[in-house]
Amino acid sequence: MKEIYFDNSATTEICASAREAMETMITKLYANPSSLHKAGFDAEKQMSRAREIILSSLGAEGTDDKIVFTASGTEANNLALSGVAHSKSRFRGGKIIISDAEHPCIENTARALEKENYKVERIPTKNGVFDMERFIKALSPDTFLVSVMTVNNETGAVFNISEIFKEAKKRLPDVITHTDAVQAYMKIPLSPKKSHCDLVTISSHKIHGPKGAGALYISSDIIKKKSITPIIHGGGQEYGLRSGTENTVCAVGFGGAVAAAKDSFIQKAQNITEVRDYLESKLSDIAKINKPPARAPHIISCTLPNIKSETMLHYLSLKGIYVSAGSACSSRAAKENRVLEAFGLSKKDSECTIRISLCENNTKEEAEICAKEIAEGIKTLARLK
Repeated sequence: MKEIYFDNSATTEICASAREAMETMITKLYANPSSLHKAGFDAEKQMSRAREIILSSLGAEGTDDKIVFTASGTEANNLALSGVAHSKSRFRGGKIIISDAEHPCIENTARALEKENYKVERIPTKNGVFDMERFIKALSPDTFLVSVMTVNNETGAVFNISEIFKEAKKRLPDVITHTDAVQAYMKIPLSPKKSHCDLVTISSHKIHGPKGAGALYISSDIIKKKSITPIIHGGGQEYGLRSGTENTVCAVGFGGAVAAAKDSFIQKAQNITEVRDYLESKLSDIAKINKPPARAPHIISCTLPNIKSETMLHYLSLKGIYVSAGSACSSRAAKENRVLEAFGLSKKDSECTIRISLCENNTKEEAEICAKEIAEGIKTLARLK
């Protein structure tokens, strides 16, 4: 049975470039990059090269901007929110603005900060559209941080962070802006400078790199003003912002994945879009496709007719087809369908919605098989109800 992997928003297969870079670190350059000898310098050189590759992919090469490696996108998002909130005494009790569709690691960090008496306002994103009118009204003199994701991980909605952050800085020049770009990086064009963005979260395993490596892009202005403080304390690695012996293997693997993707991701995104559109054309008669007006190329949100998403997942899994019911980071927890309900789906429809997520390795032939099996699954599971 040929397996078809359509869960690339959860994680991706490691590419050859990342594997080769990791193997070199494991077998030859295994020294601690903080060690003050040649082997340590050689390992640090590879870490620095990975940072340069990632900065280049964000249009920030040759600047004083920084890439801080973390263990995951989740940690990078925690560092962005908590690190900024705790960096200045004047931020205490101030306001943070996020969207109502953020990933759990942003939403739950915001909830933790609320318990510390920070104010958090969530801007509606019904039908995948960020409510700019509500946002402008929410901007108050005590707002010190705005964090809005670039691409929603469940619906694929693209939020215009350039417009959002430009408006924020026009009204509040000192406000700090952050985007969770985990689902956007290497899928759509992304430039912190053009987007008026101070902090950007990205993740390795979403772009064919290894798990265990995330990163936070930090603008030189934030570094200069000391507007972020560490959430992990120790020996002061990663510019003093993320202590602990560096995971050189995964960080350099991350760089390898970026190097392989950065010059061709636009063409790959076009190929992914073709497969996505083909699959949607096959599904449109049997299920409802939830289409935001602006969306990333790789995510399909599909509401089934009275079939619970987890039931369909198990059915497809037996056929060797792998999709998801939403964010893998919260799939094993009690689901509240917060993001899909924010999109505008009813609780019932949210419970019947699957996510199909593609990469450049997927084909129209796979899409054909997937659509056929979903159609057959709807018929079979409806009979069993």
